[in-house]
Amino acid sequence: MDSPAPLLWPAPSDFVHGEPVPPPAQWTRPGVVMTFNLECPGCVSRGIPFLKRLNAEFGERAEVLALHTSFGHRLLEREDVEPTLIRFAQNFARLPFPVALDVSGDLARAWHTEGTPHTLAFAAGGELLRSVYGSQENAQTRLWYLLEEQVQFR
Repeated sequence: MDSPAPLLWPAPSDFVHGEPVPPPAQWTRPGVVMTFNLECPGCVSRGIPFLKRLNAEFGERAEVLALHTSFGHRLLEREDVEPTLIRFAQNFARLPFPVALDVSGDLARAWHTEGTPHTLAFAAGGELLRSVYGSQENAQTRLWYLLEEQVQFR
């Protein structure tokens, strides 16, 4: 049986807030990656606050990463997005986890996301456990319980 192709991952230079995170195949703990866009109301009002709650609850027991993508949104040049994204992450939302930039939308497309916010949950070692589009309460609950289950077995 063929092994799946490696997951495309942001380059270290694409991490605009926090330290670069290795791809999930190198993770020693479970984690989540949420694609989002600052022009997405659900991302800013529900998705990012949910990631902050996950990070507060699971802290060092889980990886948490946000990926700002143009997929499904306006395609802007990096210099038009990066300063606003950095201000959002540092000064407005005060994000305690890394944020990477997917200017072209290619990563979100390769990950088969449906739009923003879209969250991918991984087991330690990189197995994709769940892919969830949206940020409504039921989506958040499913992801919370999945991550809780994963950290208990570590």
